[in-house]
Amino acid sequence: MIEAAQFVEAARERGFDWYAGVPCSYLTPFINYVLQDESLHYVSAANEGDAVALIAGVTLGAQNGRRGITMMQNSGLGNAVSPLTSLTWTFRLPQLLIVTWRGQPGVADEPQHALMGPVTPAMLDTMEIPWETFPTETDAIGPALDRAIAHMDETGRPYALVMQKGSVAPYELKDSGAPPRRAPVAPRAQFHDVAASELASRHDALQRVIAHTPLESTVVLASTGFCGRELYAIDDRANQLYMVGSMGCVTPFALGLALARPDLHVVALDGDGAALMRMGAFATLGAYGPSNLTHVLLDNGAHDSTGGQATVSSQVSFAGVAAACGYASAVESDDPGVIDQLFEAPLLDGPRFARLAIRCGTPDGLPRPTITPPDVKTRLMRHIGAA
Repeated sequence: MIEAAQFVEAARERGFDWYAGVPCSYLTPFINYVLQDESLHYVSAANEGDAVALIAGVTLGAQNGRRGITMMQNSGLGNAVSPLTSLTWTFRLPQLLIVTWRGQPGVADEPQHALMGPVTPAMLDTMEIPWETFPTETDAIGPALDRAIAHMDETGRPYALVMQKGSVAPYELKDSGAPPRRAPVAPRAQFHDVAASELASRHDALQRVIAHTPLESTVVLASTGFCGRELYAIDDRANQLYMVGSMGCVTPFALGLALARPDLHVVALDGDGAALMRMGAFATLGAYGPSNLTHVLLDNGAHDSTGGQATVSSQVSFAGVAAACGYASAVESDDPGVIDQLFEAPLLDGPRFARLAIRCGTPDGLPRPTITPPDVKTRLMRHIGAA
């Protein structure tokens, strides 16, 4: 058994100062220690996949050898499969995973862990994530971290430490670490009853975003599907990244980058289907989101890239959700001018949000990016001066 401080301080010496995750009783000493050190950063995510995406965003903007750790119970691996396989693996955005081993064979545990316990190693193997058991002796901590870093630096992909029961001594929680509550804002609706066929196109909306996101000071992260493809087709700029897969993860990804890089204005381009898939991210952005984060949701009421099947977005006030979750401003409209208003408004104490209703449809012959995900990531990191 080791002390939380022994691992966290050894990790800090190697550049690990960002943490995100969902608690597990095995992780309690770590989380309690990190929460009470003001020089470390911990974000409590709504689910484990959001935590993976958030630390990927931190990695994207990392400077001076900074690194991140995602912590989760092994039952949460299911929530994390998509960003682990189509974000961190595809874009080569490494992070250290600490995964607890509930239901480990031979160790009595609750019935919900009876299957996940035995299959945890196989899940990591299947996702091509090398792993070893978490160090339980002081002199084993440094070598374990060094092996993880060597793999991360060589491959650009995650490495996992699987924590067994009783690996870390208790550490008392004196401060829960809850982010300060922001004053609630009223959502604003600016609808003009525009006919569906007369709504702005995605192309129109993206052109307005481009006009307000200069190369030298902004980063634009586009959600998977036609959103990223159409942004690429309009203007492939060095300050843009086009997500593939990891649906719904663009907002926690953007949050990680915005927190790590307060010198940049980070814009998350979202879609209604993606936003609905991970609505817990609204709460995380509302709680932790800084003023340099802008969330733009283009809502056509459909899964456009898979044939136009309807989403349930017509039943949702996304601005109402954003306002209720603590965003600094939240507006929704069918007028594309709302994008201009969003970017031209003064910065507030927290993230800002706008949802624009757009029409369905995509230009014929819409190309896919010819730049590969690792290359677009590397180009962006060089552009913003990241490691």
